[in-house]
This record gives sequence, structure tokens and C-alpha cells, in this order.
Amino acid sequence: MKTIFVAVVTALALGSMAHAEETISDKASAEMQKAKETTKEVAAEVKVEAKKAARKTKRVAKKGLHRAEEAVCMEGDLKCAAKKAGNRMEEAKDATVDAAKDVKDEMGK
Repeated sequence: MKTIFVAVVTALALGSMAHAEETISDKASAEMQKAKETTKEVAAEVKVEAKKAARKTKRVAKKGLHRAEEAVCMEGDLKCAAKKAGNRMEEAKDATVDAAKDVKDEMGK
């Protein structure tokens, strides 16, 4: 009787150890899926940051061009001042549009 009891307990103990809830293959698949999702998130973030950098580079280049044009303006004080004011308005508009696009890109990630 004692031998049968020990045999049953041993069989149950070994049976529960052999049965795992999740196999190694399942765990690996889950980890691969997490890595894939993380990679997608990072790629989306890099894409947004690249767009922001491109917009800022374009704005800075345009601003430099405007400053160079203003420095050599020979059309008279009033016309040069009007051109300078127009340049500042254009730069402010570009900065506002770029900021709106940046927000849109951040929301779309």
C-alpha cells in the first residue's frame, strides 16, 4: 500500500513538472513579437525626427538667404524695410506650419 502511494505521488509529481504552460518556442515567439513591435515604434519615431530635422534645416537655410539679401539691399530704406518685414512674416508662417506638421506627425506615430 505504501509502495503504491509513493508510486502515485511520484507519477503525479513528474507529470506536473513535464507539463509546462508555455513552451520555449512559444516564449521565443512572444519575445520576437515584442522586438518587432519595438522596432516599428523606434522606426516611426526616427522617421518623425528626420522630418522635423529636414523642416528645420530648410527654415534655417531660408532665413540665412533672407539675411544675406537684406544685407545687400540697395533699393532704399523703405523698400528694404518692407522686404525685411515680408521676410520675417514668411519665416514666422513657415515656423508655424512646420510646428503644426510636427504635432500631426507626433500624433500619427
